[in-house]
Amino acid sequence: MFGRPRKTFARLRTSARAKASSGPARRPHNLFEAAAVYVSARAEDDQDRIDEATGWVSPEALSFGVSELACRAVVALARERDESPRTVARALLGLPVA
Repeated sequence: MFGRPRKTFARLRTSARAKASSGPARRPHNLFEAAAVYVSARAEDDQDRIDEATGWVSPEALSFGVSELACRAVVALARERDESPRTVARALLGLPVA
């Protein structure tokens, strides 16, 4: 009674393993890679790369990665300009200095 479903499942499992082992070994993208590609693609208005990056990680992970990238960019610019991160962030957004 269960012989046929068991054989079918075993065949599918073997097929899936063969596909996985036959392809090149690719590591998954991490959220920081996705964020870097996403932000640079947005800056260049490259919709294909934007779509690609959004498929690499969950929306929550991408949001966290973009936020982390923004923080690091503001800190790096602040150090470069010898200004406070608050001043740099407001200037980047076109806000008046508070």
